Amino acid sequence: MSWNLTGTVVVACNCDFGCPCNFNALPTKGKCEGGWTWHVDKGRYGDVALDDLNFSVYVNWPGAINEGDGEALILVDERADEAQREAIAELVGGEHGGPWGILAWTWPTVHGPEPVQYDVELDGVRTRVKAGTAVALESGPITNPVTGAESYPGVVLPQGIIFKQGDCGASTTFRVANGIEYDHSGQYTAVGPFDYSGE
Repeated sequence: MSWNLTGTVVVACNCDFGCPCNFNALPTKGKCEGGWTWHVDKGRYGDVALDDLNFSVYVNWPGAINEGDGEALILVDERADEAQREAIAELVGGEHGGPWGILAWTWPTVHGPEPVQYDVELDGVRTRVKAGTAVALESGPITNPVTGAESYPGVVLPQGIIFKQGDCGASTTFRVANGIEYDHSGQYTAVGPFDYSGE
């Protein structure tokens, strides 16, 4: 099944700014609680168009991601028809490559995919994502704790599997509910373009 997706991915987790995972290091607090929302600008899975749809994976891992045994909440845009929902479910299931081909085994327990209404405003580190009642994420710039000045760092990851380059920020709100629950407002966020393909 030939497929390709391009768009913007929004990342948030419980780690400190920058997230050690980006540098092959252990999570800040010894475990990872976070995930991703993908907004597809252009995409196709076989004959199924996925343009302008959103979907998410948020996970509670008991340790580092590579140790597995995570519990995931998978969400899909309620505007997707049955064929589109099935296509997204197959992609995030990990059998067709992309980042999910590397990561999906780490969340053996899955809630969803659940259809939700998305409200996504893409604006760099000031991006906002609302996915039904399951996810509330508002990101902003990192602020200097002494002066209050705003900071706009970025990260370049030539071997990155989620994105190759992104803008790093801080969440003002980051809450996940519905099957798994956590609140890590004030922690790491990143926003960047993605370009995936596979067969």
